[in-house]
Amino acid sequence: MSRFAIGDTVQVRRAYPPGHLRTPFFIRGKRGVVDALPGAFANPEELAYGRSGTPSQQLYRVRFWQFEVWSDYVGPTADSIFVDIYEHWLIPAGGPS
Repeated sequence: MSRFAIGDTVQVRRAYPPGHLRTPFFIRGKRGVVDALPGAFANPEELAYGRSGTPSQQLYRVRFWQFEVWSDYVGPTADSIFVDIYEHWLIPAGGPS
């Protein structure tokens, strides 16, 4: 079962653990809106070390407004980017990061 639904506002955890990570540095701490739920997959951060990747992690496609991601963004305010992020990197918007 997915923790978040399409349309939920989420925040990417502001974490900096060592190792192989699938969450871009520039998006950590940012807020976005869940756009799609592509499915559950083996955890790639575990697979990178030859482990089983279990339990599977829900993958979310999250939409972020460009001007909120990049402080110097001067393009149209409607511009956005989509980033695929695994559930263990997401918290409800406004929660502790």
